[in-house]
Amino acid sequence: MSGQLKEVRLRIKSVGTTQQITKAMKMVSAAKLRRAQDAITQMRPYAEKLQEMLSNIIGSVDGNIGGGLNVERPIEKVLIIVVTSDRGLCGAFNSNSIKLAKNVINEKYKTQYEKGNVSILPLGKKGWENFVRNGYPVIDQFWTIFSDLNFDNVKVAAEYVRKAFINKEFDRVDLIYSKFRNAATQEFVCEQHLPIAKSKAQTQSNNDFIFEPSKEVLIQELMPKILNTQIFKGILDSNASEHGARMTAMDKATENAEEMLRSLRISYNRARQAAITTELTEIVSGAAALEG
Repeated sequence: MSGQLKEVRLRIKSVGTTQQITKAMKMVSAAKLRRAQDAITQMRPYAEKLQEMLSNIIGSVDGNIGGGLNVERPIEKVLIIVVTSDRGLCGAFNSNSIKLAKNVINEKYKTQYEKGNVSILPLGKKGWENFVRNGYPVIDQFWTIFSDLNFDNVKVAAEYVRKAFINKEFDRVDLIYSKFRNAATQEFVCEQHLPIAKSKAQTQSNNDFIFEPSKEVLIQELMPKILNTQIFKGILDSNASEHGARMTAMDKATENAEEMLRSLRISYNRARQAAITTELTEIVSGAAALEG
């Protein structure tokens, strides 16, 4: 019986230690989430307006402009940019991004993948590890981007993608990331990055632009900057989503640890009461035997 009590005490101590760790991780993630949420909240309206403006301009002009970034080619070679995190313990955050990427490959680019014409550009250690382990063609130059997350580092990756598309190394580039909604909700999306899509709803007001300097010069100057901004926005979205997912996961883990501790304490008290009852019974039986 004493051995059973010792085992339960050790489990209570172990679960209590784990609970302290999950509480600390939740607090750290909450602090990081506030900063990440502020960053994407400030960035999103600017990036979305730039994208809308670029799509409207592309839709209002004809022909090849901006160095071919708007040219639709037969889709033979595909690049998929997948944004994950460097660390785990954030629920299903990483697995959902990776799962979406694999679904896109199997459903949208199955023919290209069977020909060996689909490449993955992972941004984040978890995605890189998964795709390498499963034998996908991986471009492994930028997966460490979260070790020093800033616009300049993201710009290097974005320019690599843009030049590869211009050089016809890829005919289509998709960006997969997690769109931050709130701490408990993330929306995993796949967006067309290149070629630049035209606005689906063109109106006369959208087409009424006055260009200064010339249309060609302006678009060629704006396109790379806007494309860099779109990838940076996707990374900031995923960064905020990661911290939100980790905070939620650690909060749930803390609650589960509390429930486990409650159950273990009940089991410990029952075992202790059983041990005391057994000892009392033995004492009473021994005294009765002596009297007899």
